[in-house]
Amino acid sequence: MVDLITQYEKIKPAIDEAILSVIQNAQFINGPEVQNFQKELEEYLEVKHVIPCANGTDALQIALMSLDLVPGDEVITPSFTYIATTEVIALLGLKPIFVDVDPATFCIDATKIEAAITNKTKAIVPVHLYGQAANMNAILAIAEKHNLAVVEDNAQALGSIYHLENGKVEKTGTLGNIGCTSFFPSKNLGCYGDGGALYTNDDALAEKIRMIANHGQKVKYYHEVVGCNSRLDSIQAAVLRIKLRQLDNYIDARRNVATYYDTVFGAIPGVKIPFRSADSKHVFHQYTLQLEGIDRDALSAHLASKEIPSMIYYPVPAHRQKMFSAFESASTELPVTDYLTSCVLSLPIHTEMQEEQLAYISSTIVEYINSIK
Repeated sequence: MVDLITQYEKIKPAIDEAILSVIQNAQFINGPEVQNFQKELEEYLEVKHVIPCANGTDALQIALMSLDLVPGDEVITPSFTYIATTEVIALLGLKPIFVDVDPATFCIDATKIEAAITNKTKAIVPVHLYGQAANMNAILAIAEKHNLAVVEDNAQALGSIYHLENGKVEKTGTLGNIGCTSFFPSKNLGCYGDGGALYTNDDALAEKIRMIANHGQKVKYYHEVVGCNSRLDSIQAAVLRIKLRQLDNYIDARRNVATYYDTVFGAIPGVKIPFRSADSKHVFHQYTLQLEGIDRDALSAHLASKEIPSMIYYPVPAHRQKMFSAFESASTELPVTDYLTSCVLSLPIHTEMQEEQLAYISSTIVEYINSIK
């Protein structure tokens, strides 16, 4: 689905030099590369605090830990998301309250949130899915009205911008109380292993997040809160520093691929192309079609026979996963979520795609659809 080798070849001298420098300096943990990457990401996001960590799942867990929630507190979240979003809620003894998604954006449906709020609700975790921002204007208004924290899962939308109702334009992940991201290799900004980060404009939250990610300590061997061990290593930070400089170019490349696909598939009956919200910039971590009246699994198998990868994100929503059976979530009515799991198909999209590749993928899909009519 992505071509990391070709991408690496284009930045090979800078990457190799940066990694070798870390090895030669032997400052593998919390070295200057981590500190410099932190500052550079703060500048890119225009946010006061970035706290690097080991991965995106840790970022979500640490964010919720920093909010002083107690077992039994409720956290509103979409079910149509990668499992990490919801997994950390249950891991901390909290209760995930699943809300359906908007059929256009695939992100949490803000019009359904207030009906899910109880006296135990403490936070909302919107997910900017596939690179499309959730309706943050509405979500922030609801959160303010009900005194709820907002933790943005920005793992798939780093670099996206959002137009607030007050006229400001800000990066996704910096809109709520805390933003979380992943630097998994296939992400728009990916390292060569695992990595993640949290970001916030709240000084007190930033201090607590740093403590939690470092065994609950500000001063070595003096542990003030229960924490964990979650840090970004220097080699990954060195890689991310190089790639951060290319992030906007990477996003432009992905958007160009999406535009090509849109042009081909936009007029085909039974195929719905991704929606692009006017209040945000879609950064296309995934390019995901909705298929109506077309056998998705058969199309996916046909593509595989032509050596074209495709993926289903996500075949089983969180509320129907066995791991959440204790919450009796399978009985939750989420018709849009259930429908999407049956009809979405993601196509290859990455920074290095050539027009001949796009033409081959597109023509293969069009020919298949025409053959079954």
